[in-house]
Amino acid sequence: MAVHAHPGPESTNTGGTLAHYARQGVRVVLVTCTNGEYGTGPGGAMPGQAGHDPSAVAAVRLDELRNACAHLGVRDLEPLGYHDSGTQHRGAGAFSDVPVGVVAGRIATLYERYRPQVVVTYDPEARFHPDHSHTAAAAHEAADATGIPVKVYGIALGASYWRQVHEAAVPTAEAEHVDARITTTVDVEAVVARKQAAVLAHASQIRDTWIERLYAGELPEVLGRETYIRTRDRSGAPVPEDDLFAGVRVKG
Repeated sequence: MAVHAHPGPESTNTGGTLAHYARQGVRVVLVTCTNGEYGTGPGGAMPGQAGHDPSAVAAVRLDELRNACAHLGVRDLEPLGYHDSGTQHRGAGAFSDVPVGVVAGRIATLYERYRPQVVVTYDPEARFHPDHSHTAAAAHEAADATGIPVKVYGIALGASYWRQVHEAAVPTAEAEHVDARITTTVDVEAVVARKQAAVLAHASQIRDTWIERLYAGELPEVLGRETYIRTRDRSGAPVPEDDLFAGVRVKG
């Protein structure tokens, strides 16, 4: 199960991993906490500007999300329907204002329904979009409360990743700190075309951005790998590892 804040990062951050395991026959479930209302609107309109209709943006993003899931082989999609907090424009009922325990309770219900052995979400130590931090806190709290996931992972985009895509999107010190904590690298080269198609499915949010430029052409080698920090573990599997299900799979 992947637990994300809003439509989009399931493809850019974990698309290869989801497609990799779906191709192996693993049941892959995607949870999105918000509808992404405060994403980019038509013509590049930002929240609060003319032409930006949050409900219309949400409808477009959820449609794009369903298309991305089809590319990745994700058959179980669980949108929680919270309102996007945005990075600066916060409206009434913003997701980041909902108590973590309330969100964790809803995620715990999904853990109980689907019984995921492995959960992938954001690194709880990372501080980027407020909804990412809120999602990470709730997903980990639900894991601790239920004891259902055997392993929990936080997405790890370190300095080497950003250097290879030639983007300074994360402060160097922060990214190098991530590098030192990476425990798991998944080879997704065999499904990178699926990841590419899923990312490009989010056209409304990546149009004319560095993400579109990166994914529209020949993909750099770094996108054939996805890295994680193992934040919870009851499997006893040694690290570093190359399989999220190491120590969980039944052998023989």
